[in-house]
Amino acid sequence: MKIDFHTHGKLAKKLPFSGAYTSWLLTEAKTAGLDAICLTEHFNTIGFQEIYQYLENHYEKEGDCYVTDQGLKLFPGMETDIAEGGHVLSIGPSDQILELNQRLEPYKEKGNFLPFETLSRYFDSYDLLVGAGHPYREGGHIPELSDHLIRKFDFFDLNGKDIAEDEAGTKEKVYALAGKFDKKVAAGSDTHQSFQYGCIYNVFEKECVTVKEIREQIEKEAYEIRISQMASFQVKTAGLLKKSLKEINALGGDYVTLLVKGA
Repeated sequence: MKIDFHTHGKLAKKLPFSGAYTSWLLTEAKTAGLDAICLTEHFNTIGFQEIYQYLENHYEKEGDCYVTDQGLKLFPGMETDIAEGGHVLSIGPSDQILELNQRLEPYKEKGNFLPFETLSRYFDSYDLLVGAGHPYREGGHIPELSDHLIRKFDFFDLNGKDIAEDEAGTKEKVYALAGKFDKKVAAGSDTHQSFQYGCIYNVFEKECVTVKEIREQIEKEAYEIRISQMASFQVKTAGLLKKSLKEINALGGDYVTLLVKGA
């Protein structure tokens, strides 16, 4: 099972939710060869609840995941900012993700983000897989957390955007951090725009439909990480298109119709 642990269902968190755009993205993920994705949308994105309502209304459930008409498995998740600086990924059943998102409502503005120690106590109420998103990206301070907090992560994100900029350096730092705490590394593309799908992903030995099964595969290291030879080009192209589509939106254009009709 080819699975991407870090993806987004919107072009940008300050744009309104579009079911047509999300549906198009999911189709593109399958076309790119993925069997599954974790939808780790920003916890403070506009329309977070709308995203999951759309999934609930349009796709069948199997275990903890939604399954699209093309057969792509979609595991619910979220990406949360912390006060120290950095992003935390959480993957779990949709009801738990939605409940946690609502509990975090008072802490969604910059200046009000929860420190990781407090956020981790929220996580204790649920059965979530917790990851350190792109731990060495500029502005993040996850590696500087105290040892007992770093041990609360289940995995560290080997992120497509960072790999595209410096593959050797990113791998060296992330694997060293994970190794120090006897934790695993899992790959996520950080996709907001379709060209980025497939730049990096995990290949699991078995198909999974629950977060428990994913956790078991991670803990057993029953997977390998693959990086596309075109990763840098894919990420750069996706970034340019994202910027162009946001500009179209700012000028009053309909970027969604442009994409969907052109697909």
